[in-house]
Amino acid sequence: MPCYNEELTVGKVIDDFHRVLPEADIWVYDNNSSDRTGEIARAHGAHVRFEPRQGKGNVVRQMIRDIDADYYLMVDGDDTYPAEEAPKLLQPLFDDVADHVVGDRLSNGTYGEENKRAFHGFGNDLVRWLIKVLYGFEFNDVMTGYRAFNRVFAKTLPVLSPGFEIETELSIHAVDKRWRISQVPIDYRDRPEGSESKLNTFSDGAKVLRMIFSLLKDYKPLSFFCILALVAIVIGLILGIPVVGEFMATGLVPRIPTAILAVAFCGLGCLFFTCGLILDTIVKGARRQWEIDVVRAYEDGK
Repeated sequence: MPCYNEELTVGKVIDDFHRVLPEADIWVYDNNSSDRTGEIARAHGAHVRFEPRQGKGNVVRQMIRDIDADYYLMVDGDDTYPAEEAPKLLQPLFDDVADHVVGDRLSNGTYGEENKRAFHGFGNDLVRWLIKVLYGFEFNDVMTGYRAFNRVFAKTLPVLSPGFEIETELSIHAVDKRWRISQVPIDYRDRPEGSESKLNTFSDGAKVLRMIFSLLKDYKPLSFFCILALVAIVIGLILGIPVVGEFMATGLVPRIPTAILAVAFCGLGCLFFTCGLILDTIVKGARRQWEIDVVRAYEDGK
């Protein structure tokens, strides 16, 4: 449970999960809270760790390194995700039909009814659409903080994002590495009065969009550089076609700078495409090694 200034709700969340999952160990990571979050969490029976690097992604990175478990359930400490939904998220893992389970707030409409923050729904829809277009998988809810995953997924997850982009990174990693994904509809409730969201709609939204395209470059370099190549070649053609037309009509090239610029853009497009081919080969080699590492992680867990 990553927490930053959640003294109003953290105690209730811990008590709820102790009641619903009495056999679970509850870990709270205090991410530089200026209130009594850590103290209250400890008093309610949670294992409390302090994470000095600010940002949810930094917390998740350290959580995965510290905690060794068969199954992991990640939830925010703001009491927006009911503990009663936890068994539904864990069941696909217990049944061995999923490696990564997403708590879907959107399908049953509770997020739209409860969420009072402007543009959050639009941002979620935009990110979902981009992932569908760029990565070929349709998530019902990308930005949810209620997730479950098994040990091998956790121990082979390279967390790169420092902040709220972590949910997007988890989703894209699961799709790119062909993990078994299950989407479970859950109820959602808005924060209680007095509790404030730490998410900045525009600045954190911009970080999420950057993360999507950064991971596209890392995971699918051929697609990424083909897009750049297409843009460069289209610009080159727009500049070059009138020059070619004049040459065909008059036999002259009066606009030499434009002709040079057109050739440069077309050459740049070819260079982008070549870079994409080379990096795609490297990524495929890294993917083969990653698959071997996953097999070893399965063997280590037995």
